[in-house]
Amino acid sequence: MKKTILLLLLITILFSCKQAAITYNDPIPKHDSLKITSKFLNEDRIINIWTPPKYEQSNDSLPVVYMPDGGIKEDFPHMANTLSELIIAKKIPPYILVGIENTDRRKDLSGPSKVAYDLEFIKNPGGSNNFRSFIQNELMPTINKKYKTTSKKTIIGESLAGLFVVETFMLQPNLFDNYIAFDPSLWFNEQYLVKNFETLTKDNDYNNKKLWFAGSDAEDISKYTKQLEEKLKNKKTSFSWKYSDEPTEHHNTIFRATKEKALIWTLNN
Repeated sequence: MKKTILLLLLITILFSCKQAAITYNDPIPKHDSLKITSKFLNEDRIINIWTPPKYEQSNDSLPVVYMPDGGIKEDFPHMANTLSELIIAKKIPPYILVGIENTDRRKDLSGPSKVAYDLEFIKNPGGSNNFRSFIQNELMPTINKKYKTTSKKTIIGESLAGLFVVETFMLQPNLFDNYIAFDPSLWFNEQYLVKNFETLTKDNDYNNKKLWFAGSDAEDISKYTKQLEEKLKNKKTSFSWKYSDEPTEHHNTIFRATKEKALIWTLNN
């Protein structure tokens, strides 16, 4: 009985943000959309691209923010609108936003797990390596060909997408320059990423990387984001990092509540 109650609570926490996001009436910004047929994912993926004000009138190449959960009915509109506001206010430099629309979110954003607790609600975990390969080998070359881009790249995500951000930071840090994770689901696979932080990051090159992450009042998440913070405090790092403890925010509010300060800290040199 206790396990069932905990499981239902966890599922509620996992998906409440996506459900709550539907209630927002975010204006849909002018944007491009394209379809990529992926050999790594064995399916077509819809990609949404927002370019900042005066992009068309300029010859300047711009850095890119990549975002899972990037569908028009997901987080793409409010993130594009926020980037626009911050760029116009000169609080951040211009960036291009690339949103990846979901198909099977739970598979794509999770690593492998044989933990029964995980398999109760993620039926087919373990797609994160293929999802990374899709981003690196299919999505990025497409964006670089079609848009004026620099080599500087950022990834941003919340909840399971935040887990993917942290996992990518630990396993393949050179894929991006900046990493932003809101309430990352670090409980997954019996806290594998936190428990193995030292081993996973030991031989990687983190020079000039940035990591910003935040934890809400969701106890099964914040306890592990705080553990990661302690490990970072005790490690001599070659990268910049910042943890934002947000005990007054909930899992379904932390993204919108903290995105501006996350972007300002991370996207400025």
